[in-house]
Amino acid sequence: MTDRGVDEGKRATLKRFAALGAATPLVRLSDSDGSEVREAIVGYLAATPGAHFSKLRDDLQLGTGETQHHLRRLETDGTIEHRKDGEYKRYFPAGRFSPFEQRALGYLRRETPRRMLVALLRTPGASGGEIAAAAGVSRSTVSKYAGKLDTAELLSRTDGYSLERPETLLTLVVRYADSFGPEAVELAGDADELVRYDP
Repeated sequence: MTDRGVDEGKRATLKRFAALGAATPLVRLSDSDGSEVREAIVGYLAATPGAHFSKLRDDLQLGTGETQHHLRRLETDGTIEHRKDGEYKRYFPAGRFSPFEQRALGYLRRETPRRMLVALLRTPGASGGEIAAAAGVSRSTVSKYAGKLDTAELLSRTDGYSLERPETLLTLVVRYADSFGPEAVELAGDADELVRYDP
């Protein structure tokens, strides 16, 4: 691919996310210097909250220094915020998500924990073996991640496996399904069957 093709691809990506960013009430950009890139970042985070630095940089086809510069400006402006998640720095629109939702989005962005959470949303009270089968992982992997999800207060292991605030988790999966993967999209399609109205 030519340099011209790369530049045009990057430009198209930035314009697509900048349109999302310009439409969101979160944008408070005060100058035009680099505003298209910052609007693209804001639009990207509106659609993909909890994305970590490398994913954001790669998906928007930005350079490392360029990404750092614009993220820093957006944080200084109070437009976005970040949360440390182990070795990752995850970014969110500022003031939009509670600490619980930020932790949940961080784990939903990881394949194995996401599959486990989706399995428990589909089948509350599923056993470790059932979760392992649904997630396509071993029982020991389920146990390992269940401990992390428990520490993050997304899951309780007091009496088997049960989700903390499953309605919030389901809402996040449905709202951002396209940014998570096929199992989330499938769950979102079935969400009306999973929600029970009991007045």
